[in-house]
Amino acid sequence: MTFDALRKEGIKRLQAAGIEDAHIDAAALMEAAGGPDITHFPLVRDEEVPEGVVFMFDAYIGVRANRIPLQHILGEAWFRGLSFTVDEDVLIPRQDTETLVEAVLREAAKYPGAPSLLELCTGSGAIAVSLAREGNFASVTASDISHEAIQIARENAAKNGVEERILFAEGDLFRARTKSDKSLSRRSYDIICANPPYIPTAEIETLEPEVRDHDPLIALDGGTDGLDFYRRLAKESAAHLNAGGKILLEIGCEQGAAVQEIFAQAGWKDGLVEQDLAGKDRVFSAAKP
Repeated sequence: MTFDALRKEGIKRLQAAGIEDAHIDAAALMEAAGGPDITHFPLVRDEEVPEGVVFMFDAYIGVRANRIPLQHILGEAWFRGLSFTVDEDVLIPRQDTETLVEAVLREAAKYPGAPSLLELCTGSGAIAVSLAREGNFASVTASDISHEAIQIARENAAKNGVEERILFAEGDLFRARTKSDKSLSRRSYDIICANPPYIPTAEIETLEPEVRDHDPLIALDGGTDGLDFYRRLAKESAAHLNAGGKILLEIGCEQGAAVQEIFAQAGWKDGLVEQDLAGKDRVFSAAKP
């Protein structure tokens, strides 16, 4: 069998399983199986495939056809040009979240010195690691309630060369503690950011199987209306921001007005909703009351 015939067979199997990006996934799995990458594929498309590559590609396609996320099969996801280890203990980082990273970088650039940053709900650490690499921060702290997520975030910080620049804390929002047992509740920051759970509970069952069955529920479920964490953050965050501090949060594509109202009622100032490249609500920001 030629590489071209093998890839076409894999694409058909993925399409039959309802996978929209079958061509992209088949190309990635071909490379993972020991075959050519997408750049070199045209040079060998008519060559015979080694038996070992056929076996591995067939196995990978079978797993992907069962709607296991491509990133879990490969063991990594890419975000802002960086590779992040991911598994079922962390949310797979998505391109939409780059809007939040870029908003935080713009906010940080307004400070006369290097601001301090806290990221809540860090998951894989994609946001904190990206900001530690790209921004000029005096300090970066990343927290998560999940012990497993914190371990993966630490691994990703080391993988991307910023392990010395990020302090990790484990626990529920501001009750998180560092390895030295110092609680975040005794600290304050110039900028707080987060991509909290914001999917309404009843909607989780309607999500794609890759998300519904393989992303951690704790990173998805935002309560009955998806806004539980925003209410908590509106209530609890101000005490942990320095004078003039800002909070920046990823939000669901239809949650802008609701989140804006939650923070306005809690006394926050200058609430602003920013859209992503698709023109959908994606980031909410506000100034300390």
